[in-house]
Amino acid sequence: MVLPLFCAALLVCLLLKLSILWALVFGLLLFLLHGRRRGMTWRELLSTALEGVRAVRNILLTFLVIGVMTALWRMAGTIPVLVCCASRLIRPEIFLLMCFLLNCLLSLLTGTSFGTTATMGVVCAAMGAAMGVDVRLVGGAVLSGAYFGDRCSPVSTSALLVAELTGTVIFDNIRRMLRTALVPFLLSCAVYALLGLRASASGAAPDLDALFGREFVLAPLSLLPAAVILILSLLRVPVRPAMTASILCAVPLCLFVQRRAPAELLSAAFTGFHASDAEVAAMLDGGGILSMLNVGAIVLLSASYSGLFEKTGLLGGARERIRALAARSNSFAALAVTALLACAVSCNQSLSTMLCAQLCGGLYPERSDLALDLEDSVVVIAALLPWSIACSVPLTMVGAPASAVTAACYLYLLPFWRLLTSRRPAKRKSFA
Repeated sequence: MVLPLFCAALLVCLLLKLSILWALVFGLLLFLLHGRRRGMTWRELLSTALEGVRAVRNILLTFLVIGVMTALWRMAGTIPVLVCCASRLIRPEIFLLMCFLLNCLLSLLTGTSFGTTATMGVVCAAMGAAMGVDVRLVGGAVLSGAYFGDRCSPVSTSALLVAELTGTVIFDNIRRMLRTALVPFLLSCAVYALLGLRASASGAAPDLDALFGREFVLAPLSLLPAAVILILSLLRVPVRPAMTASILCAVPLCLFVQRRAPAELLSAAFTGFHASDAEVAAMLDGGGILSMLNVGAIVLLSASYSGLFEKTGLLGGARERIRALAARSNSFAALAVTALLACAVSCNQSLSTMLCAQLCGGLYPERSDLALDLEDSVVVIAALLPWSIACSVPLTMVGAPASAVTAACYLYLLPFWRLLTSRRPAKRKSFA
């Protein structure tokens, strides 16, 4: 009854629109009580839970650095200038294609699907409305582009989490991810180009330079923090030093170009950037350390489960079923089915990723293969389920209905392509 009760708690939080953290806290108490009933002492149980937390402690610190960086990119004018430059490239006849590509670009630079949707996604939605484009098509293109970078950006929380869970190097993972994503990406571009030709977009796009000019000095120099993170990532500089260098570049831009007071800068780093203009705020507010606390708490609580699951044998039956499925098909197919079920129940990307890593790790002799398959399955599948926060939050931001997921072609072309190209693995000794 332990796992069904935990699943029920997750569903209750979903139906009542409560934070999933309540269900995760309930799950932790439930698993501790189960372990106590199995004969473990409280000391053993707490020590086991803390082992899982210690395993992800590095990524929790990285999350905080990401929060600071994304806030200062807003305050320094980096994101506003990026959005303004990108918006000039949009033409009615290629609107959907550019919508997809521009969200891909911004998500690759910032590593956040929610942050991309709240900025570039909202801008694309406003332009689409002005041009008379179907909001479902716009929502699908935005969702696809936002998760392109959420999956393979060096500053993505999901990519960092997968690298931490599998003990792999994120830059090696990204190189392999780009390779497997090439065909789905090109097919998605073709689909959006064809849909754009049939959408009959017309009308004028909003003047973003005038809008953002109320709050920022739109200087090309503001692109420096983005250029730094891109160049250092290409040079394979570790993520935290690269982000720190980007932050250091953003600080003088905030102080001397945007004329922000030092107190405003410190406040933004902690609580996030808040624009004084209401229209600008609707597109750009966000970032900061506080914005990362929710995802950090989800990862922390989820990590505490791993040792408890192992010591109490809660997942033993599920592992056997997954092995049987992998024997009949292949490892990726088994992981994809597991990911679909995990995302459907947990309703979020982080917990689903950690569950899939623990349940399916034994299928993979090589850690790098597990990392790649996690990125090509659970990370994108979470965004295809309308009741998952990975899907519902971005679509709500751009004002698109749940049916927009049908137009998020990259998100289902990627796992489908991997299913077609995955081979039956040879039987070798696994690392888990």
